Amino acid sequence: MKVVLIGVGQAGGKITQALAEFDYERGFEAVKGAFAVNTARTDLQSLDIDTMLIGQDRVKGHGVGGDNELGAEIMQDEATEVMDELDGRVTSKADAIFVVAGLGGGTGSGGAPMLTRKLQRIYEIPVYGIGVLPGRDEGGIYQANAGRSLKTFSRESDSVLLIDNDAWKSSGESLEEGFDQINERIAERIGLLLAAGEVIDGVGESVVDSSEIINTLKGGGVASLGYASAKADEDPEENINVITSATRKALLTGTSLPQAVEADKALLIVAGHPDRIARKGVERARKWLEEETGSLEVRGGDFPLNSGRIATLVLLGGVERSQRITEFMDRAREAEEQRQQSGEDAATAFENDDLDDLF
Repeated sequence: MKVVLIGVGQAGGKITQALAEFDYERGFEAVKGAFAVNTARTDLQSLDIDTMLIGQDRVKGHGVGGDNELGAEIMQDEATEVMDELDGRVTSKADAIFVVAGLGGGTGSGGAPMLTRKLQRIYEIPVYGIGVLPGRDEGGIYQANAGRSLKTFSRESDSVLLIDNDAWKSSGESLEEGFDQINERIAERIGLLLAAGEVIDGVGESVVDSSEIINTLKGGGVASLGYASAKADEDPEENINVITSATRKALLTGTSLPQAVEADKALLIVAGHPDRIARKGVERARKWLEEETGSLEVRGGDFPLNSGRIATLVLLGGVERSQRITEFMDRAREAEEQRQQSGEDAATAFENDDLDDLF
């Protein structure tokens, strides 16, 4: 899947660079452009990708201090200049645009949804979001910011691939120590997803292409991504259980959004040497996904790679009703000191007016 990445804010810029580096180092050529926008000059100086500083007249290059309403206002005011910088970067080769942001801060939290709105008016290809939820220990302002941002971001984008900071942080790591590791895990997992169908080291029986990813994300809302890998046997028949076990692990313990199992749509990608991918294993894993997610629309396919391991990627579309979203939105509303509605189901909690949209 050929994409253009636009990172907004500190986390968005770092993740965008990590994704671009992962893609370049492995020669996948899925990332056709990478660009970062921020209100803080120092955050941009550490990046190797193309960058743009916005909001100089209002914040003098010092950032918005966690004020995501100000972040949205600055992006709105300077949208024309940002679009001018993007002109020529988004070409006919791109299948989609991904706007990347941490949802707990100020510039990314406010600027990413606003930029997505502007992009939707100009480009006909899908505009997706990659949003990072703050961890449980990151403080109330981050929870409140992320709650408002998520509501707006998911409304403005074709789908938001959501990543929980707590999901891919190793146990024992402090938050600061874990950020770089989290970014690397994001780059590996999303990088493989984007590369699916772009690089073929062998001929698979049912190779995934970009249309499968687009169809899985079609319908909007929130998406999540699961990942697991295991050593492959040279005999493909011995890998039937390897594939099914890795798929279970990817969904039940390896998703970017813990406890997000029920989904509207799903895509299973099995990556590995084509001679070692057992069709029976892929089909069994796909049927298990249908039962576990409750979805009648589960796609499956191969991603041929010259590797001694087998990896499974599980992309879920439409996971707004997950337990994690419910818990997060509750925390976000509490942080905003808003009244919680008793007996509210997850879908209503995600759509209600307790948390105002950013704009």
